[in-house]
Amino acid sequence: MSTFNERERAFENKYAHDQEMMFKAVARRNKKLGLWAAGLLGKTAQDAEDYAMEVIRSDFEEAGHEDVVRKVSADLGAHADEALIRAKMDEFLSEAKAELSEG
Repeated sequence: MSTFNERERAFENKYAHDQEMMFKAVARRNKKLGLWAAGLLGKTAQDAEDYAMEVIRSDFEEAGHEDVVRKVSADLGAHADEALIRAKMDEFLSEAKAELSEG
């Protein structure tokens, strides 16, 4: 195999790995967001876990994260505005990435 082919394969493997890690980080972010929102809604521990799974599933409705913002915003109503939800999403994504890089 030529050096070019080896480098191409390495780049493809890195891209696939990066995409997998981002998928995991976003799912983890969504769970954290769901648990945070459930706390604002006063849900019990089991209900909070169930709600977090709903938030994770809502991310599969369309590309991007607007579907998650829409769901959580509608569920929280007056408890939090979209700006706070987006800020929490950024915070939780940073936390999720750090957790995944730690192992």
